[in-house]
Amino acid sequence: DMDDVVNEALDRTENHGILFIDEIDKIAGERSQSGPDVSREGVQRDLLPIVEGSTVQTRYGYVRTDHILFIAAGAFHVSKPSDLIPELQGRFPIRVELTPLTEADFVRIMTEPENAIVKQYQRLFEMEDVKLTITLDALKAISRKAIERKTGARGLRSIMEGILLDTMFDLPSLEGVEEVVISREVVEGTARPLYIYADRADRTGEASA
Repeated sequence: DMDDVVNEALDRTENHGILFIDEIDKIAGERSQSGPDVSREGVQRDLLPIVEGSTVQTRYGYVRTDHILFIAAGAFHVSKPSDLIPELQGRFPIRVELTPLTEADFVRIMTEPENAIVKQYQRLFEMEDVKLTITLDALKAISRKAIERKTGARGLRSIMEGILLDTMFDLPSLEGVEEVVISREVVEGTARPLYIYADRADRTGEASA
């Protein structure tokens, strides 16, 4: 019975719910002589009663937020938690500062998850019957680029695309390519991807050949 399902869902939300607010740093602004950014402070004041505990109307009925656990996260590169209005700061009494991602973390992100970005590109190359090999040194070099750009894990895709885009464009027109190898030098821009041909035992044949 859908009515029973909805009632059970509302009860669980009110008594066991967890609400995660991402990028809360985007609504934090430095205070100046003319006061904080009005629009950002307005958003904070709209959030405040929900976090403090109030009744919120949803498509499934009214929900009390008194016992919902609120967790907020933000990068705070430009602003800082103290730039939030004091009332909102007081509703998040426990603060945890996360350590930056390391080079090893980025390598794991690129390779270990089920849909890791390296695996995605390897599948794309497999569609052309070509094996894609990215060396460990290359992965470390990609990680260093992401750290330098301060784009986090989100920046890995754009870096990888910049490295592989030309190769993926040229690949359908090249005959006999069995494997493409991406080395550290390729990532750093001092070499081209290495093409290995099915009828060649040695690793000759640069991408430009």
